[in-house]
Amino acid sequence: MKIHLIGIGGIGVSALAQYYISKGYQVSGSDLVESEITDLVREKGAKIFIGNSAENISTNINLVVYSPAVKPDNPEYKMAKELGIKIQTYPEALGELTKEFYTIAIAGAHGKSTTTAMAGLVLAGAGLDPTVIVGTRVKEFGDSNFRAGKSKLLVIEACEYDSSFLHYLPKIIAITNIDKEHLDYFKTFANVKKAFKNFVVRLPVDGHLVFNKDDKYPPKIVKPKFKIIGYSVKQKEAGRLKKILKVPGMHNVSNALAVLAVAKILNIPNRVAFGALSKFNGTWRRFEIKEGEADGKKITVISDYAHHPNEISATLKATRRKYPKEKIWCIFQPHQHQRTFYLFNDFVKTFQQTQDQCLVDNLIITDIYDVAGRETKKINSEVSAEKLVKKIDRKNVVYMPMAEIVKFIREKIGAGDVLIIMGAGDIYKLADKF
Repeated sequence: MKIHLIGIGGIGVSALAQYYISKGYQVSGSDLVESEITDLVREKGAKIFIGNSAENISTNINLVVYSPAVKPDNPEYKMAKELGIKIQTYPEALGELTKEFYTIAIAGAHGKSTTTAMAGLVLAGAGLDPTVIVGTRVKEFGDSNFRAGKSKLLVIEACEYDSSFLHYLPKIIAITNIDKEHLDYFKTFANVKKAFKNFVVRLPVDGHLVFNKDDKYPPKIVKPKFKIIGYSVKQKEAGRLKKILKVPGMHNVSNALAVLAVAKILNIPNRVAFGALSKFNGTWRRFEIKEGEADGKKITVISDYAHHPNEISATLKATRRKYPKEKIWCIFQPHQHQRTFYLFNDFVKTFQQTQDQCLVDNLIITDIYDVAGRETKKINSEVSAEKLVKKIDRKNVVYMPMAEIVKFIREKIGAGDVLIIMGAGDIYKLADKF
C-alpha cells in the first residue's frame, strides 16, 4: 500500500506517517519547509518533498492523508481528487486506527502531550507494549513522537481543534482540563465545552472517563452509561509524585495523577506506574532544560511550548519554584493573531501577575507568530506585541523584534541567570543561539 501525507512536517501527521512506515507501507509526504520533523520522518523511511506540487501525486497512490491546515486549492489535494484517490484528513485517518485498537485518548486544553507521553511510558513499563501517537517528541521514544507497539493498545493525544477528537472511538478518555482555547474555530467557550461533552458521550458502556476534579470546568454528563473516575492534587499520591517527578510544577503532578487513574483501569500496579513516572525525562519544548552560554557566561536555557495564558502562568510558577534565587529572563512569542485577539485581556492579566509575583525579572515579548491558514487581515491589524506590552504596563516588560533579541540577551544576561524561551511558534530555534 502506498500512502502520501500532505503536511507531513506537522507533529500529528508525522506520527501517523511513522505508524504507516512501521506497518511496511510505502510512505511519501510533502511540507512547505524543511524541519526537524521532516528530517525525522525521512530517516524513518518516508520520501519527502519540500513544497506542494501536483507532480507529487501519482496514480499508484492508494491513500492521501492531509493536515487540517491544508486548503482545497492545494495542488496535491486537487490532483488526488482528480485521480479519484481516497482522501482523508489526519483526524479521519487516526479515527480509523482507533476502531482497530483498544484506544486511550488523552484530551484537554493543556498538558495533553505530556500526559500522553507519561501514559505511554507507564503502559510500556507494565509490559503492555502500546502504540503511542503524541504531539511532541519524547526522549524515551527515541526522540520521536511515535512509539510502535505490538499489542492492541493505542494511546493518542486527542486535540479538540476543528473538533478533531469527534472522529475517535476510544475506550478510555482522560481530560486534563477544559479552557478557553482555539476560539478562532469555536468562537465561544460554550462551544468548547459542548465539543468536549460530545466527545465524552462517544464512550461505550464499558468505557471510562478520567477527569480532573480540580478543573473549573469538568465535563457535566447526566446519567452516564460509562464509568467516571476523578483525580485531584489533594489526594495522597500527589505528595509522592511531587517528590519523584523529574518534571517540575503542580500541573505535572496533576498530569501524572491522570495517568495513575488510567493505570488503575488497566490493572497496572502502583509500584509499576510510579516507577515509570519517576524515569520520565520530559518532552521536546515542554520545560526542556539545556545548559547555555552567552558571551562566555554560563546560563540555564529552558525551551517551553506554553502559549496560552494559563500555560504561561503554570510554567513560570514552576520555574520560580525550581530557581527561587536566580534572575529569570523570559522571551515570549505570542502564537497566532486570533488567539492573541480573543485572549488579549487574559494575556495582560497573566503577565501583570507574573511581574507582581516576581516570577520573572525581565520579560521580552516579540512579534506574533502567524499560523498559516488560521489568520485574518482584520485581526492582524487589531493586535500586536507592542499593544500587548503597552497594556501590560509593568517595569522590565518590553517589546523587541526577533532580530534584535540575541544580541541584547548576550550583552545583558548575567552568569547563572535562567533564560526561558517560550511559545508554540518558531521561537524554539533561539535556544540554539545560546
